[in-house]
Amino acid sequence: MSRLLTAFAQRLLWSVTFAILLTLISSMILPGATWAASSTLGVDNGHLSFCPASNNCVMSQNADPKHAIDPIAYHIDRNAARETLLKVLSVVPRTEVIEQTDNYIHALSKSRIFKFIDDVEFYFPPNEPIIHLRSASRIGESDLGVNRRRMEQIRLALRDLKI
Repeated sequence: MSRLLTAFAQRLLWSVTFAILLTLISSMILPGATWAASSTLGVDNGHLSFCPASNNCVMSQNADPKHAIDPIAYHIDRNAARETLLKVLSVVPRTEVIEQTDNYIHALSKSRIFKFIDDVEFYFPPNEPIIHLRSASRIGESDLGVNRRRMEQIRLALRDLKI
């Protein structure tokens, strides 16, 4: 009888642990789903959209300290910098450029396992040799730093290519 009771207690403990873990994971993913539908992308009056309050976005323009990231400086012709960025984006895993103009690039980047979509944006302001950037998850409260790491990897790739 004691072995049966011990086995039942272990199974119950495992089930409770699993339920708590599932609740924590879903609370990180689901609460922020509503902002994606209401957010706007692109450039408005020379600025990329602000980040939501959640911890799943970085941007280089007028961001609060939690979301701030440095813009990418370049030292070559603006069109050459833009073309180099497009080449770098073409080799970023699971990333597809969906819109591009002379001063703006919008790409989608999908997570490997769950296929969550992040919006990745780049803005080339006139008369400034910098690229402003914004990367934001469409859903969730946290991205575990994925958007910041992605942008820093792109920065390093562009630095290696000597833009």
